[in-house]
Amino acid sequence: MDHSTIDLGKGNVPALFAKIFVPTLVGMIFGVLLSIADGIFVGHGCGSDALAAVNIVSPLFNVSSGIGFMFGSGASVVIAIQLSKENIKAARINATQALAGSLFIMLIILLLCCIFPIDILRLLGCTERLMPLALDYFYFTMFSCVIYMFEAVGMYLIRLDGSPNYASFCTILPSVLNIVLDYVFIFPLDMGLKGAALATFLSCCASAVAVLVYMKRSVKTLKLYPLKLNKKISKMSSRNLWSMLRLGFPVMLGEFSMSVMMLVGNRIFVRMLHEDGVAAFSVVCYLIPIFFMISSAITQSAQPIVSYNYGAGNKSRVVSAFRITLFMAVLCGALVTLLFVYLPEPLTLMFLKEDAQAYPIAINGLKVFAAGFVTFALNIVFVGFYQSIELARRATWFTLLRGFILMIPAFIILPKLIGVDGLWLAVPCAEVLTFIVILADFVFLRRCKKGEVNDNVLRE
Repeated sequence: MDHSTIDLGKGNVPALFAKIFVPTLVGMIFGVLLSIADGIFVGHGCGSDALAAVNIVSPLFNVSSGIGFMFGSGASVVIAIQLSKENIKAARINATQALAGSLFIMLIILLLCCIFPIDILRLLGCTERLMPLALDYFYFTMFSCVIYMFEAVGMYLIRLDGSPNYASFCTILPSVLNIVLDYVFIFPLDMGLKGAALATFLSCCASAVAVLVYMKRSVKTLKLYPLKLNKKISKMSSRNLWSMLRLGFPVMLGEFSMSVMMLVGNRIFVRMLHEDGVAAFSVVCYLIPIFFMISSAITQSAQPIVSYNYGAGNKSRVVSAFRITLFMAVLCGALVTLLFVYLPEPLTLMFLKEDAQAYPIAINGLKVFAAGFVTFALNIVFVGFYQSIELARRATWFTLLRGFILMIPAFIILPKLIGVDGLWLAVPCAEVLTFIVILADFVFLRRCKKGEVNDNVLRE
């Protein structure tokens, strides 16, 4: 296999991880930070109603992200295993199918959104007052979601192809361009919310072009392969796509769980602490995606190493990569915990004025919420590891456990038992309980030889 920059099968594992992790982390964090700046531009340049309209439409972009990451992460596992067996043609077909499959699903969603725009916006909670603004943002955003598939899937393929720096570039480019165009369209050109939507669309197009240029001119191994339409090929494509969806489904659930946390949290906070409580909770909602991206960067950086060597039967390298992710998860979780506990004031001042009634609520909340960061990171790492070694069912169940099954009841029960602190402890409690279950299952896997995974892989 022609990997001039990265040799997943023979290179030093810690060095490989670092080489993939640094650009991956930079790209992901850069995107999150600039999305915050994007919200500031809309809020200050278009007004609070415009910001509310963006929030109404935003879940659709989360859906597209989840679909893209599902195909990208699932395909990266399948392709890495194919590459480890030197099945280059199969790997190229899988890469092409991942892009085509994600685009096909998003085109169906786009069609539905164009036919029923008002019904969909009402389903998302849009009021009549916000409807004109939401519609202004809606159409460009839906076309952006389709184009975004090139970036969402492409960054996994490019990283697996041995070019993590270029994958990071494909993430940073649209983020920077979006901020520049937001400023130009909203302020000098006075295009309002339509300008913000157009900026997002053009930024996604720029990223798509960058991905396609790489796949056409710079790709090392994962060249796009022309797909043929016949009964045999269609059957094989369906089987391949199902494998990608099965393996990538936990990643999509992880994306959706963030939206569920915000949706359920907002409803419970407004019931107990009214608008000030929601404002305080919004501080966490802005900050938690940053840590989620750090944890995801750890997982995504190890995934090609783990999947490739798992497919090649290099058990010691799988274990080595897994141990690195565990260490990084604990380290990053501990650092963020200390940051939330000892520096809640400067974190809160980024979003709230000191004289705001929500300010003291947020200060206390950040300290309490910090209790779950270490287990949060460990859970993400374990789910990613199981996904990488084709234990998709376990990865899916643990994602459902932490993001839905335990978190929603925790939001309902804990405030009734311990008051306001229970609001902030709901997510940490769900993460800790999930980690206990994962740890018990991990010990079980080490002691019992199951057909799903060789016990020696986990015992070394």
